[in-house]
Amino acid sequence: MNAMEILRSSLRGMTSNPMRSVLTLLGVLIGVGSVILLVGVGAGSAKAVSDQIDSLGTTTLTVRSGSGGGIRFQDLTTGVADALQSSVDSGDATALIAVVPEVTSSQTITAGTSSTTAQIIGTTANYFDVTSSKVAQGTAFTANDLTQSRRVVVIGAELATTLFGSQGDADYVDPVGQTVVVGSTPYLVNGVMAAKDSTGTESTNNVLVVPLTRVQQSIAGYGNLSSIVLQASDAGAVDVAEAEATTVINTELKIESTDDATYTISNQAQLLAASTSTASTFSAMLAAVAGISLLVGGIGVTNIMLVTVTERTREIGIRKALGATRGAILGQFLTEATLLSLLGGALGVLGAVIGSQFEILGVKPAIVGSSVVLALGVSIGIGVFFGGYPAFRAAKMRPVDALRHE
Repeated sequence: MNAMEILRSSLRGMTSNPMRSVLTLLGVLIGVGSVILLVGVGAGSAKAVSDQIDSLGTTTLTVRSGSGGGIRFQDLTTGVADALQSSVDSGDATALIAVVPEVTSSQTITAGTSSTTAQIIGTTANYFDVTSSKVAQGTAFTANDLTQSRRVVVIGAELATTLFGSQGDADYVDPVGQTVVVGSTPYLVNGVMAAKDSTGTESTNNVLVVPLTRVQQSIAGYGNLSSIVLQASDAGAVDVAEAEATTVINTELKIESTDDATYTISNQAQLLAASTSTASTFSAMLAAVAGISLLVGGIGVTNIMLVTVTERTREIGIRKALGATRGAILGQFLTEATLLSLLGGALGVLGAVIGSQFEILGVKPAIVGSSVVLALGVSIGIGVFFGGYPAFRAAKMRPVDALRHE
């Protein structure tokens, strides 16, 4: 019995009871599809975070208060930002080109009859360039607005839609030139920022950017800064820029050792590495959960093949009486089990590709090639492993016992 005859015999066995074959491969289909799709969800989530970090720029660093040793949140003041700016202006810091202090708060914003809560960011005029925040409508505020503490704002895309509607709607109002009320103080809308990618629960588009001096006068007071964003001259100078910033801040805060630092400096590469590590763990966990479906599918293959061998015992006895070898019987049932798993795996890949066209839990899955190859390989392995016992059981039957089987 050659390979072609074994294949034909296996196909006849599969098609002799099509409903049972379909239900068997359905278990493998669900398992393979789940593995590929859930790994895709993890990859899609990682890609979204990576895109957001890239959109912030690869040359930015962020200074925040707090350290593992001793936390003193009063340390990050405008004096630190001024010292960093002085080092940039004097040329002492060669790798640093911009310093952007930030104060954040949360306030109720009202425009006409619309009202919502948004994040207030008090900062300087170069905030937009350093954080890659493009102004899509109108203009950003200027250094003169900062000096004069003018009540002007630039609002995020989501906040603009909430307060003034979407372009094309009948009730849409152009936000530029309109007045919004922050708390109880009116502000003039200078511009609207282009939409940016968001991750987590807090949208980066539901924000209102105000000159730092105005925020300090009317909202947050002259207390500490929330953070300081720094810009390096290029992506390759980020480490040098971090070292220069550390020196300036340590001098300003009179910190003698980095171990005693009461602040942290993070850059986009560190954030990207942390997010990639988290996403990998998330993907592995999802794949492990989906792998249980594959195991259940494999047990289903074993169950059905045992039933098939029992039903065809007399056939096995006749074929052995006519001279069929153990290898031929083993190959026939092993091929049948493998074909069931392989077909189920192929349909699972197709289902995963179709499913990846839709968002799952707000994430667009990104199909990973290696997960497709691995899932298909595992489905073949399931056919061989879980179909092996029934096939071996059929192969070792004695012809006389098989022919006596009722």
